[in-house]
Amino acid sequence: MPPKIAITVGDPRGIGPEIVAKTLEEPPEGADYVIVGPEDCVATLPFAHEAVGEAMEGPLPAPGSPLPLTPAEAGRSVGLQVEKAYSLVSSGEVDAIVTGPADKSAFQLAGHKYPGHTEWLGHLAGDVETTMMLAAGGLRVSLITTHLPLRDVADSITRERILRAGLHTRQALVEWWGIRQPRIALCSLNPHAADGGLFGWEEEKVLAPAARELQAVGPVPADSVFVKALRGEFDAVLVPYHDVGMTAVKVAGFGKGVNVTLGLPFIRTAPDHGTALDIAGKGIADPGSMWHAVALAVELAKVGAGPSA
Repeated sequence: MPPKIAITVGDPRGIGPEIVAKTLEEPPEGADYVIVGPEDCVATLPFAHEAVGEAMEGPLPAPGSPLPLTPAEAGRSVGLQVEKAYSLVSSGEVDAIVTGPADKSAFQLAGHKYPGHTEWLGHLAGDVETTMMLAAGGLRVSLITTHLPLRDVADSITRERILRAGLHTRQALVEWWGIRQPRIALCSLNPHAADGGLFGWEEEKVLAPAARELQAVGPVPADSVFVKALRGEFDAVLVPYHDVGMTAVKVAGFGKGVNVTLGLPFIRTAPDHGTALDIAGKGIADPGSMWHAVALAVELAKVGAGPSA
């Protein structure tokens, strides 16, 4: 049986409905799909769908059209989509979920205490800890810290955080990608991996011992580790902070990057961009990242069940 993938449209005001509709014009082959979203977004799509929330009055809009909702209404819609997608994957009705982009501020206005998809899915799955991985082609990058001010990063790079990201990454590479003996590199925090302590002490006292525990290579300087990974020397790179990892992924495959949540007991992928409210409804949104997010979900679902935390 082909895997079944649930796709949420995300914030109905943004480009989510458009990029989902465009992706479904020529979806990745080898899977069945069920689309989750407001009835006004999903009822006209030629695929199985799960409508959440009440339909608006009047005729249904054209496929991919944004809906005229308030931020709070949009946040509530995304919340309903998350809950429905989780119920489908947790019950075994689908094998993986792909989530359309959401607006974190709208999420908060709707009264949700979780800042976004990742945190809420982690809560629904039993308050499991998660790790964000970005994938573009052969480059896979796992973030040790995510959305922190740069001045706070050094104090946040702890042994525990490195090990959590590393173990999640190793387990996903084995169970989702089917790589029996993953080769993982740990990217340095400081320039030139601190150059023997000249530019900092974190590499010697924190990163190197954690790398040994993980049986990973490193710390490797940021200016060389991604080149080595792209050449095939590593299956994944652990990075200390958000922008060093995101920059590498987007340079390696802009428009093709995929967000993968590690640590969940099911597969969840997402495009690596936001709602782009400024271009919603103009028909110019690029569906590339969403298409690749769906394709990767299909690929991973075919390998087997995802890792549990």
